[in-house]
Order: sequence, then structure tokens, then C-alpha cells
Amino acid sequence: MNSFTDNFTINGVTLTAQPICRQNEVLTPDALEFVAKLHKATAERRQELLRARQERRQQISKGQDPRFLAETESIRNDPEWRVAPPAPGLEDRRVEITGPVDKKMTINALNSGAKVWLADMEDSSTPSWRNVIQGQLNLTDALERRIDFTSPEGKEYKLRAAEELPTIVVRPRGWHLPEKHMLIDGTPVAGGIVDFGLYFFHNARRLIAQGKGPYFYLPKIESHLEARLWNDIFVLAQDLLGIPQGTIRATVLIETITAAFEMEEILYELKDHAAGLNAGRWDYIFSLIKNFRTRGPRFVLPDRGQVTMTQPFMRAYTEQLVRA
Repeated sequence: MNSFTDNFTINGVTLTAQPICRQNEVLTPDALEFVAKLHKATAERRQELLRARQERRQQISKGQDPRFLAETESIRNDPEWRVAPPAPGLEDRRVEITGPVDKKMTINALNSGAKVWLADMEDSSTPSWRNVIQGQLNLTDALERRIDFTSPEGKEYKLRAAEELPTIVVRPRGWHLPEKHMLIDGTPVAGGIVDFGLYFFHNARRLIAQGKGPYFYLPKIESHLEARLWNDIFVLAQDLLGIPQGTIRATVLIETITAAFEMEEILYELKDHAAGLNAGRWDYIFSLIKNFRTRGPRFVLPDRGQVTMTQPFMRAYTEQLVRA
């Protein structure tokens, strides 16, 4: 165990959780200083964007349908701009596997033969302090090929030798989720900044040396301005570590009804850091229910098993994503 006690402060970051084994390897003074810089540069804007979410939800509940933005029409109509070309390790994404970043899943995913592993620190991972820190350790250990696991039944799990691992794409938590165990000036750091910042700080150079790079899936985005905030974090993070701009690549999950009307704008904001869009079925359905639940029979859905991708409103959303 390390020597941390509750409410221990390092470089302005206060840690309130009971410490776990090896957390000193993740929560180094330099890493915490890096996370603090990302937080301080973006905390106020993040809160403004979260308030804008609430305001937009209230407008929809009162009868205002989401729409394509008039103020960004020039972006949608401009045929000249393009996002960056595929980054090393992201050229072929025909088979992707996803799952949490616990030891067993990490090893199984990397042994799966998939082209990409979506290392999920969001929906499939309960954000307990142990899971947050152990997940970071597992990712670094995997990149160093020193990870192994023995089940309670005695079954051993190890990375296959001499095989190229799938490209790792990390999904950090969404903008709405705080990390209550990490405070700066009494305010929780955004869970997404913790997940992104610690992984990027410890592994960006390691990934580049292995011929790939730090890649991410961005969940729960509701507007192009939220994508702009992520892009600003990417720019700052690369500058702080002296890594060339555009090294980071991010795939955006379009899984909210409002983001569906801003797909081109989201790509435009990320531009040099964009690795494409992906459709998130279940969260998209939930977003529709959450936003339109007070709008009467027009938005009543059948049993969720019948809400497939062939339903007209789901097909329209995926076709718009492909066009973007």
C-alpha cells in the first residue's frame, strides 16, 4: 500500500478515497499536476455546457424540436474541409470488441484477434476508485506486456506472445460525470478528464513508440460545443507534453438526439483529431425518451426489443451519420 491518507493533497489535487495498491504509479505528482492544468483550463466552460444541456432539454419538453443549426449551415454546406486521414492502427476497424478495463477483460480483449479494443471506462465500468485506478494500471501493464490474471478457480490468463495487440481506443466518462474522489479547490474534477488525462500522461509516448497513438471514444456528447471543449483539451494536453498536434484521435459516439443534428459540426470541431463517428443505439433511444417524455403519444415507443435499427427514426439517424 502507499502512504496516502484521506484528503491528501498533491500539487493542488486533493485525493479523498481510501488508497489502493500501486496507486502511486498512477497518481504521481507530475500526473496530478497535468490533470489539474486540464481541469483549470476547462472547468468553467464544462459547467456552462452542462447548464446549456438543461436549458435545451427544457426547451424540447415545452415543444421545441431539435433542429439543424442555422448559424453553422456554412460548415454543413462547405465541401472543401475534411477530417484527418486514419491514424496508424485505425486504418482497419472492421472488427471491434468492447468491454471494461478489469484484468480479465483486458487480457481476453487483447487476445481476441479483433482489430480494435474499445477499453471502456464509461458504461461498462462502475467508477469506483478501485476500478478507476486499477483500470489505468491494467492499460499500462498491457502496453508493457506484463499483465496476467488468475481466477479464483485457478485459471490463468496471459497475453499471447509475439502477436500484435489490437489497437486500444479508450472511452473516458462523459462530461456529466464528476470524479468525487479527486478535488481541486473543493470542486470535483470531471471524470472524463481524470480518465483521459491519466491515460494520456502515462501512455502517449509509449503508444507512439509502439507505432500507434493515444486514441479515444467520446461518449454522451450533446453538441458541437462539447466537442470543441474536448478538442481544446487535446490541444492543451499535446502542448503540455510536447507531442505533435493531431497525434490524438477521437471517435465520437452519436448517442443523443441533439448531437444527431450536429454531426458535421462535431467532426469540424475535432477536425485534425477526428477518427470518425459511431452510432450508439441504446443511449440514443434513451436520449429520445428523456427529451420527449412529456410530449404525448407522438413519442410513445413499443417494447424496446422492437426498437431496432430498421425503425424509421433509427434508420434516419444512421443514414445521417453515414452521410456525415
